[in-house]
Amino acid sequence: MAGPSESDLTHLASDGRPRMVDVGDKPVTRRRAVAGGLVVMHPDTLTLALGAGGPKGPVLDVARVAGILAAKRTAELVPLCHTLPVDAVDVEFFADGPEALAIRATVTTTGRTGVEMEALTAVSVAALTVIDMLKAVQKDLTITDVGLLEKTGGRSGAWTRGR
Repeated sequence: MAGPSESDLTHLASDGRPRMVDVGDKPVTRRRAVAGGLVVMHPDTLTLALGAGGPKGPVLDVARVAGILAAKRTAELVPLCHTLPVDAVDVEFFADGPEALAIRATVTTTGRTGVEMEALTAVSVAALTVIDMLKAVQKDLTITDVGLLEKTGGRSGAWTRGR
């Protein structure tokens, strides 16, 4: 698979300076992005995370709220992201085998640019929050496999990982 050429990098001006892409002429469409990731942990820690509590309280409830807030503030964290009117954010958690907590974030908007970064930010901050909530129980928690799973809307249309 060939990598992108410099002309494919839309956040670079013709002189090579970083720039925010002008999306003013793009049509407003319904857009959706789904991202996922894993927090790897011991089976006993996973049981605790999936249960009602932990040393700091309800792990998944707090991580869900953190992910939602992060999606709404992505433009403050990622320098060239547009500030978007987020229509909805959903953050889900489930066991992925005996030693991994899967996180999935779905973000939607009606706008001129997509919400891929918002979905990725939601997953990342939710995962960091899981670690913060459980670090007293297990020190070697690991975040892995954060990535975009699918997106719809916009000029490039629908995309799904692995297809």
